[in-house]
Amino acid sequence: MSPRPFKVLGIQQIAIGGTSKERLRTLWVDMLGLEVTGNFVSERENVDEDICAIGSGPFKVEVDLMQPVDIEKKPAVHTTPLNHVGLWIDDLPKAVEWLTAQGVRFAPGGIRKGAAGFDICFLHPKSNEAFPVSGEGVLIEMVQAPPEVINAFAAMSKAHAA
Repeated sequence: MSPRPFKVLGIQQIAIGGTSKERLRTLWVDMLGLEVTGNFVSERENVDEDICAIGSGPFKVEVDLMQPVDIEKKPAVHTTPLNHVGLWIDDLPKAVEWLTAQGVRFAPGGIRKGAAGFDICFLHPKSNEAFPVSGEGVLIEMVQAPPEVINAFAAMSKAHAA
């Protein structure tokens, strides 16, 4: 195996699915105090989500509260309560290239703009014969970290090494 040409910097987001964003908002926004910072609706991805935030700056973690646009259609964003985990990646194209060469299965769609405007792609939750490595039941979103996040994690890493 060749050396890994990228770093996973930290958690970028978690996505929580349910049949009603209102019910999810009652806990996450009204009771736990998360701030709603945006909304994303995609018929193609069958999702209506409120984008919320914990923390600030480069260490902000997004919490997406999702419901399906149509409960009868796929993908069924509400059937897995913890829908996916998003990871900040310092070099997404290199990560995809290297992981693919290692047998990691990616979900269809390739690298594309995500709901928050960052380049993203997804590791498939299930493996197959051609790609024997997967999220083993967990959908994992890889998110291209912007320079300020890469720099903040590098500075934190240097401070802890000292």
